[in-house]
Amino acid sequence: MQKDLTISLPLQISTLAQGLVFAGVSILSFFMPFALGHPQWLVGTIVNACLFLGAVYLPKRYYISLAILPSLGVLARGALFGPMTMFLVYFLPFIWLGNLILIILFKKIFSGETANLDDLKFGLSVFLASAVKFLGLWIVVNIYFSLSIVPKLFISSMSLNQLATALAGGLIAFLIFKLHGQFNARSHRP
Repeated sequence: MQKDLTISLPLQISTLAQGLVFAGVSILSFFMPFALGHPQWLVGTIVNACLFLGAVYLPKRYYISLAILPSLGVLARGALFGPMTMFLVYFLPFIWLGNLILIILFKKIFSGETANLDDLKFGLSVFLASAVKFLGLWIVVNIYFSLSIVPKLFISSMSLNQLATALAGGLIAFLIFKLHGQFNARSHRP
């Protein structure tokens, strides 16, 4: 049974559980725009929580899918920006890259050699990964706006809103990890 576990993850789960986690966070992050549509802060918070969950529970082979699916869901639904959703196409590669950086940077800072759910290390990892994602999107949106490629609406939605939803998603993921840890501790008692 021990060979079914992935050793490099902060929390070890079986291959079957990895598949279930991937299916869950993928479905949630892709279909959240269909179910909720608006507001961006709620959809973005849930999506970012899924990205942090994926970073902890899943191996690297799932990261690209996790990074891409949420924005494809938003684009397919067309709800968050209404008639301006097509401007989102200009941001897709940068959103994907931002999500991927968030996942990888969070995992790298958080897991390290001694991965555990240390509150301070977790918070620092969430903050740094969220800040890098925010800065990347902020730079791109300001360049696009200065070149008159996108309307001003995108400055707020692709900058501070991204930081806020990433931090809020990190908080939700933290609470889920804490609950998961307490659940596992109770279920392993004699």
